[in-house]
Amino acid sequence: MAGYDIQTLDTLMTAISFIVGAMVGSFLNVCVYRLPKGESVVKPRSRCPKCESSIVWCDNIPMVSWLMLGAKCRNCKTPISWQYPLVEAITAALFGAVYVRYGFTIASPVYMLLSAGLVLVTFVDLTDWTIPNEVTFPGIPLGLVCALVAMFVPGTNLMILAPPSVPIFSALLGAVVGGGILYALDKGALLILGKRGMGFGDVKLIAMLGAFFGFPAVVMIIAIAACCGAFLGYALILMQRSKGEEETAHYIPFGPYLSFAGVVVMLFGQYLYNLWITNMGIEILQQPY
Repeated sequence: MAGYDIQTLDTLMTAISFIVGAMVGSFLNVCVYRLPKGESVVKPRSRCPKCESSIVWCDNIPMVSWLMLGAKCRNCKTPISWQYPLVEAITAALFGAVYVRYGFTIASPVYMLLSAGLVLVTFVDLTDWTIPNEVTFPGIPLGLVCALVAMFVPGTNLMILAPPSVPIFSALLGAVVGGGILYALDKGALLILGKRGMGFGDVKLIAMLGAFFGFPAVVMIIAIAACCGAFLGYALILMQRSKGEEETAHYIPFGPYLSFAGVVVMLFGQYLYNLWITNMGIEILQQPY
């Protein structure tokens, strides 16, 4: 009976996490639109970007309202971008996945907050080619604070791969190594190719992820992001060749790849690491939860 009650509670909490994530995603849509413009994300209330009419509450239900309105503004009938329900759905799915992965622990709300930040980074970078400092500037010290608290409060270590006894050192090393690697790549590209390899926003983003996940997880994040970027770049080249077009350079924002890799490590990092070191015959680091 007790097992059934726990299972029911977990199902309920997963559903609640999904709903909360969808609501947070709705707010992230406001941030994606306004932050690059330097506008307040609090005032005025949500409105149509075309006719500027305020959106009533029943037209602001995550995902549902977009479908009910036929993807058009109720007043001016301007099409509403698919980006809005997509951001809400992704954020909802991530919140639910985080709870399924970490359950009723301190890691869940922290990683939900981090997930929201990564969704925001992804869509701002895709639409504006910038990574908002509103995410990375508070994110780096927040990751370090979480690691510092873990040294004094048992059971609060968020480092997926770091030993429980050294979370703050792992966080500091992750932030420095992660940021250092991308900074070196950027300077190397500028020196060799005469053009920047990536923006400094990427350096701050990987430093934030390093502060949250520590070392060696940050190296895994960079490797996954680089592989994803190379795969997409090669796919674009193949598409050009198949159409008989002349191959041209494609500049793709790196923030979404880093964010995706951060989510992969957050949800599956321990399993990937254990798989790798098992094949190498190295002692497995135990999951701290």
